Amino acid sequence: MMNKIIALTKKELHGYFSSPVAYIILIACLSLFNVLFFMLIEQNREVSLRDIFQVMEFMFIFIIPLLTMKLFSEEKANGTMEFLLTAPLTPSMIVLGKYFSMLIFYTLLIAVTSVYYFIVEYYGEPDPYSILSGYIGIWLEGAFFIAIGLLTSSWTRNQIIAAMTSYVILFSLYFSISFTKYFTGFAESFLMQLSTRTHLENFAVGVITTSDVIYYLAGIVLCLVLTTLSINHKLWQ
Repeated sequence: MMNKIIALTKKELHGYFSSPVAYIILIACLSLFNVLFFMLIEQNREVSLRDIFQVMEFMFIFIIPLLTMKLFSEEKANGTMEFLLTAPLTPSMIVLGKYFSMLIFYTLLIAVTSVYYFIVEYYGEPDPYSILSGYIGIWLEGAFFIAIGLLTSSWTRNQIIAAMTSYVILFSLYFSISFTKYFTGFAESFLMQLSTRTHLENFAVGVITTSDVIYYLAGIVLCLVLTTLSINHKLWQ
């Protein structure tokens, strides 16, 4: 099973890097992050990446749906989805292969930004634990966003609709904390825990809690299971 998933992951990655899209996105993202990084360092005058993690979170809400919108939508539009489903692959293998390929690409993008640590270390004495914690948080959040994008892409043949649906879900999760002031008790607590901002803020300041990790992992698993069901039952038809 793992050999088939790995083979599909390699195929997806090869197809992605065979086009200029992957390189354009990498260069555009890194250029934007570099500008924002130096602006924040200049403005805050502190040896910390807390603010850049929060900026990256907001930017990935826009970027990741553009990366994931074609994962299944393109297969359906090109008529190759049926070929995948009749191949010696289970729906779960297909979902994991596509998910891991995008996760590897995202990990590469995040890994390149690790140079920021060495830059702030040159100017001061940053807390390596809080920076490592922040990177773990932004990686988990990106992995969650990718799973959401994969799910929405399995619902439609139209890439634009897939991206817009992802935006609705991601913005709802991100801004849910903004509505806590209108509620009290359980509803307030629920909205706060639902928000991705709540959980990333803890990681960004060096606090890793079990509930935050479970939030991301449970979200990833739920989205992958729902995507598998969507593909298995051909809900996109």
